[in-house]
Amino acid sequence: MSNMYQWADYYDLTQRGISGDVDFYLDQAKQAGGKVLELGCGTGRISIPLAQAGIDVTGLDLSQEMLEKAKQKASESGDTDSLHLMQGDMRNFDLGQTFSLIMIPFRSFLHLLHIQEQMKALSCIRKHLAPGGKFVMNVFVPKINHFYEENEKMSLRGTYRLDDGEEVAMWDYTRYDHFQQLCEVTRIYERSDAKGLVKERVTGRFNLRYIFPAELHHLFRLNGFKVTQRYGTFAKTAFDANSSEFIVVAEVI
Repeated sequence: MSNMYQWADYYDLTQRGISGDVDFYLDQAKQAGGKVLELGCGTGRISIPLAQAGIDVTGLDLSQEMLEKAKQKASESGDTDSLHLMQGDMRNFDLGQTFSLIMIPFRSFLHLLHIQEQMKALSCIRKHLAPGGKFVMNVFVPKINHFYEENEKMSLRGTYRLDDGEEVAMWDYTRYDHFQQLCEVTRIYERSDAKGLVKERVTGRFNLRYIFPAELHHLFRLNGFKVTQRYGTFAKTAFDANSSEFIVVAEVI
C-alpha cells in the first residue's frame, strides 16, 4: 500500500488545517523577529503565507511529492524570495544555522512513532534554536471516547467539491494499539464525476503516535525545554479539560 503523502494534490485539497492556525503561526513568526524553520512543512500551507509576509522561512519535509507541490504553489504565488524548501528528516538534520522560531504545525510531531525518535527530533531542534528562540507545536488531545467510537471503523471525513463539478470524498479506517499509543490510518480518496460515477480511487496509509499533555511536558523537560505558554485553541484560549487541541510554546532551559 502506498504512502498517503504521495497523493499531494488530494492532501492539499482535503487538509485545510485547524481554525486560526495560519494566523497563530504567522503571529508567532512576527514576534520572533528572525528566521523561521518549519518542520513537516508539507505543501506549504503555513510556510507560504509566512514568506508572503516577508519572513525568512525554511521548510523541511520528508516527502518529495509534498515539497514539489509546495514549490508549485510558491511559484504561483509570486512572493516567495524568502522561502527555502528542502527535503529532510526532522529526526536528523543539520542546517548549519539557527532560527528565532522553530515550529511543527498540524500535529506533524505525531509521525514520530517511538520515544527515541521524539528525543532525536527535540535534540536537533534545540541545537538549531538561536539564543532566546522559541519552539512552537500543536497536537490533538487523546480522548478515550474517540478511541472507542473510531476503532476499526470506516469514517467519512469529508467531501470536497472541485471547480469542474467533480467531488472528492475522503474516508479513514483507523486501528489503535493503546499499549504503544499508536494509531494506523488507512485513507481512501474517491473522486467522482458530476453524475456520481467514481473515476479514481486511491488508498494510502500513515501512522501516528498520540501523546498526552503531561507526557509531552516531561518529554520537553528531559530534552532541555520548558513550556512557557500553552493554549487550547489558536485563539489563545486557556488549555483545559474541554480542549481538543494542545498548543505549546517552549524555550530552552
